[in-house]
Amino acid sequence: MTEVKVRLFANLKEIAGTSELKLGGETVLEVLEALVRQFPGLKDRIFESAASDHRLCGYVNVFLNGDNITHLDGLNTKVSDCDELGVLPPVSGG
Repeated sequence: MTEVKVRLFANLKEIAGTSELKLGGETVLEVLEALVRQFPGLKDRIFESAASDHRLCGYVNVFLNGDNITHLDGLNTKVSDCDELGVLPPVSGG
């Protein structure tokens, strides 16, 4: 199984208690599913709870090696060993 570095930012990092971890999966969706299995408190912050299928919350951005997955194959984007997945919630401030 492929192992990917997952980086969490802002409140996602606070909920998980870590900013970085390694998770397995063959696609972005599988990696994110592994993430919410390990940290159930992240599920409603990453996925739409009302959706019967997995759909990202509209305000969450996921980047694979710096590229937004919306410009790739979305949640079905394949991952490889040594890839880095960044999960960014909305942030505000000034």
